[in-house]
Amino acid sequence: MTIREFICEMDKRYPKTLSAEWDMDGLQCSGDPDREIKKVLVALDATEREIACAVDGKYDLLLTHHPMIFGKAGDIVPDMLYGGRIIKLLSAGVSAASFHTRFDAGEGGVNDCLAQMLELENVTSFGDDEMPTGGRLGEIHDSMSTEDFCDFVKEKLSAPMVRYTGGGTIKKVAVLGGSGKDFVIPARLAGADAIVTGEVSYNAALDLSASGIIVVEAGHYHTEFPACHRLCELVRDVCGVEADVYTNLTQNVI
Repeated sequence: MTIREFICEMDKRYPKTLSAEWDMDGLQCSGDPDREIKKVLVALDATEREIACAVDGKYDLLLTHHPMIFGKAGDIVPDMLYGGRIIKLLSAGVSAASFHTRFDAGEGGVNDCLAQMLELENVTSFGDDEMPTGGRLGEIHDSMSTEDFCDFVKEKLSAPMVRYTGGGTIKKVAVLGGSGKDFVIPARLAGADAIVTGEVSYNAALDLSASGIIVVEAGHYHTEFPACHRLCELVRDVCGVEADVYTNLTQNVI
């Protein structure tokens, strides 16, 4: 299967209609879209470290959740951020593609993986006007205090820390991997006692928790990285080739 054919197959499973309007994912960089895929590296991001791993490992495709390019790429020259990355990939014959907000919203994507990690039951979708199926809503088996629930989230996601705002007993839980500020009120309107997300701003957490929902922030990386293993499974299912997950954490906590 070629890179172009693989992207077309993924588009069928996660169509662009699921994406947020501002999103710019898909095939972002390829010197030869008709190149046969033999090896794929899956990662959350496409920074210099992931790109170096893809180049050194002679992968044909670097497939990420977050797009390598947000907004305009600018000048494609080595000393520009995106330019240097694009040149490194093209020079090595490595293509780059991503599936971002559509993989958040789509079946089996980021938020289904997050709901599964947190062992939610009776899971349904919720969202806002732009992404009506963007998040997931479910119930934990037994009600918990806020502190116990945060310990549970920390353990299940292997997060070094969890921050919460608000308090009370938690039974019904909304999840939204990554940046979830815009989904907190929709989660509350859907009946959630708490929302687990990667991050919201300090002031937003204070203001939003005043609406009666507990905001639990477990980190952008830790709420989205588990879905990289799902992307890896999709690569193997769609084109039956070798696929590896880049696991090095790009941000550290001390």
